[in-house]
Amino acid sequence: MCGITGIFDTRGSSAISRVVLQRMNDSQLHRGPDEGNLHIEPGVGLGHRRLSIIDLATGQQPLFNEDGSVVVVFNGEIYNYQQLIPELQTLGHVFHTRSDTEVIVHAWESWGADCVKRFRGMFAFALWDRNRQTFFMARDRLGVKPLYYALLDDGTLLFGSELKSILAHGGMRRDIDPLAVEEYFALGYVAEPRSIFKQAKKLSPGHTLTVKLGQPMGEPVAYWDVRFSLDNPISSADARAELVERLNESVRLRMIAEVPLGAFLSGGVDSSAVVAVMAGLSSEPVNTCSIGFDDPAFNESAFAQTVADRYHTRHRLEVVKSDDFDLIDTLARMYDEPYADSSAIPTYRVCQLARKHVTVALSGDGGDESFGGYRRYRLHLMEERMRAALPQSVRGPVFGLLGGLYPKADWAPRMFRAKTTFEGLARNSVEAYFHTVSILRGPMRAALFSLGFKSTLAGYNAQQVFNHHATQAGTNDPLALIQYLDLKTYLVGDINTKVDRASMAHSLEVREPLMDHELVDWLATLPSSHKINGQEGKYLFKKSMEPYLPQDVLYRPKMGFAVPLARWFRGPLKQRVRDAVLGERLLATGWFNPAYLRHLVDAHQSGARDYSAPLWTLLMFEAFLRQVVDAPTPSHLEAPTDRGGSLLTTS
Repeated sequence: MCGITGIFDTRGSSAISRVVLQRMNDSQLHRGPDEGNLHIEPGVGLGHRRLSIIDLATGQQPLFNEDGSVVVVFNGEIYNYQQLIPELQTLGHVFHTRSDTEVIVHAWESWGADCVKRFRGMFAFALWDRNRQTFFMARDRLGVKPLYYALLDDGTLLFGSELKSILAHGGMRRDIDPLAVEEYFALGYVAEPRSIFKQAKKLSPGHTLTVKLGQPMGEPVAYWDVRFSLDNPISSADARAELVERLNESVRLRMIAEVPLGAFLSGGVDSSAVVAVMAGLSSEPVNTCSIGFDDPAFNESAFAQTVADRYHTRHRLEVVKSDDFDLIDTLARMYDEPYADSSAIPTYRVCQLARKHVTVALSGDGGDESFGGYRRYRLHLMEERMRAALPQSVRGPVFGLLGGLYPKADWAPRMFRAKTTFEGLARNSVEAYFHTVSILRGPMRAALFSLGFKSTLAGYNAQQVFNHHATQAGTNDPLALIQYLDLKTYLVGDINTKVDRASMAHSLEVREPLMDHELVDWLATLPSSHKINGQEGKYLFKKSMEPYLPQDVLYRPKMGFAVPLARWFRGPLKQRVRDAVLGERLLATGWFNPAYLRHLVDAHQSGARDYSAPLWTLLMFEAFLRQVVDAPTPSHLEAPTDRGGSLLTTS
């Protein structure tokens, strides 16, 4: 696991500043504290920060092919590299290391851009082929590893694992993209391929970008997409058996490491299943880490302890105070973009705990999306049955009216909170699901933004993100469609972003066996009844794990990694919320309606409404403006020191 960054002159062979490249590389020191190296030649500069995991002795980067004409910087893991080495050797390639990184340069030489189709893993890499005069970037299929890039006005292409490395260059304007702001306040993150800044983009998952020297830069090209065929005739018993085999293979591949390895164990189904499989594959006790909360409403550590006891793991538990809210500015700097998932706080803490004991940790992320675990999936299917019973011409007017008239009863028992359901029934499937997952729904964003900002949006609505992906989904199955939407949006923009930044902030590599693309592809062939059966989500997964996990772990209500925002904003953070949301920094943008900002604060703090999620979203946006947008430009920073880095040059 590492950090990569670099500079490429798309128009020629201008000199690359070593000072600037070093500064970009140093900005990601946390991603790779073990080593830092640069490669510079006319028109090309590549930087790498290394967290040593595999081939500790000879896996340094930037790494070259035999004659030095191809050079790569790489972040991630190619889990099937040991299988690819013999194949590439038969094609005449000579290996000088035992690292997965070297597989990339030789695979590029033999298969070109199609090399990524042969890789099984999580990765983001950039390579320069001097003979072909080609610069090439790629990102893994499910977007586990991040990759940002920006094309400057003078034809300079910058890239990095995190936006901070591009900002450290000093040449990119910090103009905020208003469309990204709209997406953020709808979703809590800026959706791929957009970034918060106009000049920067994210390379979308499952895409490559090829740039020929002296030619205009084209658009990224997709090399993979999941297809929900739902046509696998396999029996339930055979599906359970095959799932266990696939889980074993996926976990086994991710246990390859030359450093201490362990797992997160929350006590939920996904992480518990990963630990159970690890225990069956390991001759030594598995290292497990768990975060508990001093508030019982948010604490599931007892379930984690049950699994740890069953498999005799070396279990570490750290109890976090429920008032652990001193990370707001740290998170803003860590994510570089506004990011509003408050579970980033406990995620940061569990990564901090894990790094005290291991360098690599396996997680259960991705299980809800592929196995059908979210409660919102079951609610969506219920709504879909009601939508199917009435034509849109009837549903729209009737339920639209009811949704407008029915009060928003945050305080009431769930069965009486019908407003969202009525509003969802008035929409089509994609619109309804977007409405469900939005933090600030359409009417709230309309009230939040100023008239001037809405004019700048020129009619753009974040709903268009979902509409675009829906046209690519290739399925009308109600569950498969929203699973596809989550794989393209929530999993990448929220879950993977959260875990990557939180783990790399502590120089911890996190691996995700439930996001193995071959497993995801296979699950997409199974009928949706294997995923949600009646009111039981993750049906196949839970049935498969019954021999390995207790019933009260498998079939208890899902808790999630939540924090008590509503209480914080009426108590210890009351004044901070008021100062941030009603303060000068947000108002100075001219983008927000001051009267509505005051309504959000006053209504929440009086107890009349629960606006904790919108207020957290505003709080993190204000922190982003202060910590990132208002940060000193690199021209005002001191020239960086090498800090162990070295300059590599081709012969």
